[in-house]
Amino acid sequence: MSDITLTLPDGKALKVPAGATVLDAAKLIGPKLAQVVVAAKLDEQLVDLSHKVERDAKFVLFKPDSGAGLEVFRHSSAHVMAQAVRRLYPQAQLTIGPVVEEGFYYDIGGIPPLSPEDLARVEAEMKKIVEEDQPFVRREMSKKDALALYPDNKYKRELIEGIPGDMVSVYFNSKTAKTPSTPATQAAFFDLCSGPHIPSTGRVKAFKLMKVAGAYWRANAENDQLQRIYGISFDDEKKLAEYTTRLEEAEKRDHRKVGSQLGLIHFSELAPGMPFLLPKGMAVRNELEKFWREEHRKAGYQEIKTPIIMNEQLWHQSGHWDHYKENMYFTQIDEQPFAVKPMNCPGAMLVFGSTARSYRELPLRLGEMGLVHRHELSGVLSGMVRVRAFTQDDSHLFVMPEQIEQEVKGVISLIDKFYKTFGFEYTAELSTRPDKFMGEPETWDRAEASLKAAMDSIKLPYTINAGDGAFYGPKIDFKIKDAIGRSWQCATCQLDFQMPQRFNLSYTGADDKPHTPVVIHRVIYGSMERFMGILIEHYAGAFPPWLAPVQIAILPIAKDHLAYAKALHAKFEQEGLRSVLDERDDTIASKIRDAQMQKMPYMLAVGKNEIDTGRLAVRDRKGKIVQMQVDEFVKHMKMMMKEKKQIE
Repeated sequence: MSDITLTLPDGKALKVPAGATVLDAAKLIGPKLAQVVVAAKLDEQLVDLSHKVERDAKFVLFKPDSGAGLEVFRHSSAHVMAQAVRRLYPQAQLTIGPVVEEGFYYDIGGIPPLSPEDLARVEAEMKKIVEEDQPFVRREMSKKDALALYPDNKYKRELIEGIPGDMVSVYFNSKTAKTPSTPATQAAFFDLCSGPHIPSTGRVKAFKLMKVAGAYWRANAENDQLQRIYGISFDDEKKLAEYTTRLEEAEKRDHRKVGSQLGLIHFSELAPGMPFLLPKGMAVRNELEKFWREEHRKAGYQEIKTPIIMNEQLWHQSGHWDHYKENMYFTQIDEQPFAVKPMNCPGAMLVFGSTARSYRELPLRLGEMGLVHRHELSGVLSGMVRVRAFTQDDSHLFVMPEQIEQEVKGVISLIDKFYKTFGFEYTAELSTRPDKFMGEPETWDRAEASLKAAMDSIKLPYTINAGDGAFYGPKIDFKIKDAIGRSWQCATCQLDFQMPQRFNLSYTGADDKPHTPVVIHRVIYGSMERFMGILIEHYAGAFPPWLAPVQIAILPIAKDHLAYAKALHAKFEQEGLRSVLDERDDTIASKIRDAQMQKMPYMLAVGKNEIDTGRLAVRDRKGKIVQMQVDEFVKHMKMMMKEKKQIE
């Protein structure tokens, strides 16, 4: 039989014997490479290293430190954890164990509530399994045989019965043999899984179980409640140590803790998932909205406002009823069914359709700070970053098809300006057609091609997130990286050929005939609440002066200096600066310390010298002191606010 040709990412051809494994191919490229890779892709198929190569294909190998390799590595780690749980709790009912952005989890039923001490026991058992270096062995079998493996596990049986076709794959970990002969014995662990997996458990060098949380089977509150064990894993101890350090830093920056300490936000059990903004929090929010309005006005956007509650008929027309109703809230008005809006798009469609439109008006860029409500399970609520009520900085751009590429580039340019202002690096990801979608595949193909063309024309690097588009169109998601290296998905740019058709929207073209516009949905902040939470953690509460809820602390040294301090306070407020006057009968050192604890950008100690000379000793929160005249300081503050600068 002739050799197989594998095309490497650099375009070079690698010849391998027919029937050779992926690992054999890796060894031909380099023995050292073969020792570290964990999986491969043949064309678009992700496979194990033991997979036999039987046809010509594009060939990519993955290491365990990023992308598909990291996902395979962590999914295998979830199997190791599940095996450890089964050893300690033979009655455990395994369900699913996917990879998530920060590690992996496994949902498990039939076990007692786990404590931190129990997690330590599971970790210890995982270490034994890693030391045993058990091979992951894939086995294809009929559904009938797979069901026989799970006579008492209703969750796995439900999964097996829901898989299309007659065959499924099961992975075995055997302590005693490369090929398990008696998989139901204690000598072998098995789990229903499509794979792929790393070659053996011994590759899981460093891991830590993070927490236990409640979860419903298949995220349905009417189903059984399970225990979800979260974990993280890496291929070396150094990476785990770095991650642990980052977690410790993240805990210090937690927006719930910092937001409470700085008097920004409040949470109440009477409004779960609906944060309260305190006066200082509103000062930050107002600055964010002011910046948003200024930049959107410059970019040719017009601001609108649409109702929070609209008739249920609208949501049938928009498609949300079929695709999103489980996340919506409903009510009745005058015996008519109404829904609280989970998204702003249908309202924008009604605004466009409220009058006759001409091609001369396009592109029509409509922006809205729209309050929306979405039903989230209580178990996933998290401060300001996962809420039920939030404001989206939505915009809907109604364009002609030939305007798509230019308008998408304009959106990307605006996103770039915003994120650079806050000091965020970002990456882009193109999400393509999901399994459940509206419209025709050909329309989707055109939409995806338009987004690719826009990014390619400005040389914006991006990755493909296959199948993760919105139900009405493909999208570009932007992920920002904060000060401690965490990734957050905020901005998105979605192309929609479907909703304008559902709302019968049209404009009169140059040919005097009606045409259907294309809609670009986009946000930059995403959710104002979530973005504020991210900013609090990004800056650790030390906002740049333009965003700081209190920009200046005026600290009179003694009672004799209070009148001058009050005059300064009045002048700053008149100039549009946010200042606070500390009138307490306390030492100046104590006042400075308290202002620093509140992370105020500037502190002004006011004494006899300041009164006599009219000069201020301006201390920034980093301890640097500069002498300035009052008017000079005001000018400096306005420059810092205009240029959106951080204290250096």
